[in-house]
Amino acid sequence: MYACVCHAVTDEDVRDHVAAGACSAKEVRAACGMRPGCGSCVNRIRALIEQHFTPAEPDDAMTTAA
Repeated sequence: MYACVCHAVTDEDVRDHVAAGACSAKEVRAACGMRPGCGSCVNRIRALIEQHFTPAEPDDAMTTAA
C-alpha cells in the first residue's frame, strides 16, 4: 500500500526507514527524499511509526493460565 502517492512511497519503505532509526514523520520524509507536497501522508506515516514502537498484543493462548 502507498503511504504517499505524491512520491510513490510505500508502507514498506516507511517501515524500513523506521527500522533503520527514523523516529518521526519528518525523519521518514527526509530519508525517503520526499519534498513538501499535499501532506496527506503525514498521518499514515505517523501511524506506521506508532505501530513499530507499540509492542504487539500477546497471544491469548500464551497468556492463559493453565
